[in-house]
Amino acid sequence: MKTLRGLFLLLLAVFSVSCIPHKDTLYFVNKSMALDSLQVVKEMQKPYRVQINDILTIRVKALDQDNVRILNPIDSPNLNMTSGEKSYYDGFTVDAHGNIRMPTLGTINVLGYTTEEIEKLLETKLLSEQFKATANIFVTVKLAGMRFTVMGEVGSPGTKTLFQEQVNIFEAIANSGEIPVTGNKKEVLIVRQYPQGQKVHHIDLNDTAVMQSPFYYIQPNDIIYVKPLRQKTWGTGETFMQNVATVATLLSLVTTSILLFNRL
Repeated sequence: MKTLRGLFLLLLAVFSVSCIPHKDTLYFVNKSMALDSLQVVKEMQKPYRVQINDILTIRVKALDQDNVRILNPIDSPNLNMTSGEKSYYDGFTVDAHGNIRMPTLGTINVLGYTTEEIEKLLETKLLSEQFKATANIFVTVKLAGMRFTVMGEVGSPGTKTLFQEQVNIFEAIANSGEIPVTGNKKEVLIVRQYPQGQKVHHIDLNDTAVMQSPFYYIQPNDIIYVKPLRQKTWGTGETFMQNVATVATLLSLVTTSILLFNRL
């Protein structure tokens, strides 16, 4: 009986350690204030500055559209082409030197510029070299979708592209199949591209303070990695009842083995 009691206590200890705490499965946990307090969270979003390998979609409009036709992409006859594929073929890719090449305008450096700054740059260049102010030149520059990669403990890992101006980390995760119970929401890594190379940043999705982080909004070509919790490597159940069933099965197996051994 002492052996069974000791074994039961051991299994109980393993069970308690292997359980995934409920608080670790949540988002937006207020760790700094009372749970019922009113929070005013300021989202920190700086204007995105164009990096190498970004793809820009550029449209030029004028009173006489025929005069700017060469600057605009031609509609593809391939109706099966996706929006991402059209952007790849019709957009302007920022090369390793931070330049794009446009018809009649030649090579233009856009590295480190915002899309608004590129619009003004192109308008000024067109008006000074090819058109008069009466042409009413109007330029729009956008990123050809927000492309990012999600890896690790998510329902649908892979590279995604969302066609919107800005995407926060929760939207990126939601579009990647959500984080399962075995995913570590407290330590999510973001690998971000900078002119001098790549850097790894850590964010805690379990804390509401993440919305004040400079990494709350993702950037094009970000790599998001969700680590697994230690409980996954232990092979225990994900829920309370699964752990109960595991302990009960192990206890039954060991008890049966002991009883059979004692009969010999």
